Amino acid sequence: MRIACLLLRMAVSQMDVPARQAFVMAIVPPGERAAAASVTNVPRSLAAGLAPLIAGVLLERTNFGWPLVIGGTLKAVYDVALLIQFRAVQLREEGVR
Repeated sequence: MRIACLLLRMAVSQMDVPARQAFVMAIVPPGERAAAASVTNVPRSLAAGLAPLIAGVLLERTNFGWPLVIGGTLKAVYDVALLIQFRAVQLREEGVR
């Protein structure tokens, strides 16, 4: 069961990346897009590097799949927070500068 949950989580864990990148590129002026992309991608990459360390500590202390529960909860909160924060933002029209 744990393997199935892990595989399911990995299958959907990157679904927000293309949407987030497209959204950032749509609301940021063309000259600032490279900087905006790095600001949104670097923290995510750093967090991904720390996750195995935290997961290892949690799995060492208990047999329950806390890393999956915590990871899924954080992902859901992140997705809902993005939706709430940006649902009223108007995107730039293509070609308008």
